[in-house]
Amino acid sequence: MSPPSMSPPVSRAAAYPEHAAADDAAPRETPVTRFVPRRLPAGMRLLGPLIALAAWEGASRLGWLSPATLSAPSQALATAVQMFSDGELLPHLLASATRAYTGLLLGIVVGVVLALAAGLTRAGEALIDGLVQIKRAIPTLALIPLAIIWLGIGEAMKVFLIFTSVLVPIYINTHAALKGMDIGHVELAQTLGLTRGEFIRKVALPGALPGFFTGLRLAVALCWTALVVLELVNTQTGIGYLMNRARDWGQTDIIVVGIMIYAVLGLVSDAAVRLLEARALSYKRSLGS
Repeated sequence: MSPPSMSPPVSRAAAYPEHAAADDAAPRETPVTRFVPRRLPAGMRLLGPLIALAAWEGASRLGWLSPATLSAPSQALATAVQMFSDGELLPHLLASATRAYTGLLLGIVVGVVLALAAGLTRAGEALIDGLVQIKRAIPTLALIPLAIIWLGIGEAMKVFLIFTSVLVPIYINTHAALKGMDIGHVELAQTLGLTRGEFIRKVALPGALPGFFTGLRLAVALCWTALVVLELVNTQTGIGYLMNRARDWGQTDIIVVGIMIYAVLGLVSDAAVRLLEARALSYKRSLGS
């Protein structure tokens, strides 16, 4: 007796034709396209600088870069440690930081006040905006001769020029944020009967924060950029003075130490501003959040 033959399997569509059309019409899951990158892990912003330092160190060790032309990062680091241990570097670092942050603080305060005056009053915009735009077009270096005549060659001249450099990006970005504020917020404040002081405190300043932080990041970079130039003008203290003296003696390792200090201070300042911005604008969802 032969075994019964096995019939071929029947597909679901053939067995249940009434469900075939429903299966075809059912939505199929499509892969989600990611249009924006994921947020970088902490510390990944240092990847580019670290690769550049590694390439620089490698070129120096292979003999492609002469120490007389450019010292290796490892040699500069050893020199910096030696200068710190000898007590030579710290007073100059404190002098530079004092100049930079004094000018930065003054520029922030005056820039915000001018932006509020120009952004919220017609008289302020007529009197202030044009002057700031003129200063925006004048390089800081062009003001050095006049600043020396007015203030001498001491600390006041340096702080004043850092202040004028910092004021412009603070004013420009804060003023632009105020002008771009949603008119609905202004109408709501009028409906609620807010006073001008309450409007500035509760509506204008919070609405200008995104622009203010953009200007602050630019201002932090500019205060160090201006300081590099100003410390080359008849100065006996500061990182720029050390670099200028090292140039006369051909000490490229000390020059590299100064460059690295400026770079580290700039990165740390920018990171502090980023952290402050993230906390102040934590309510706002954006591409970088």
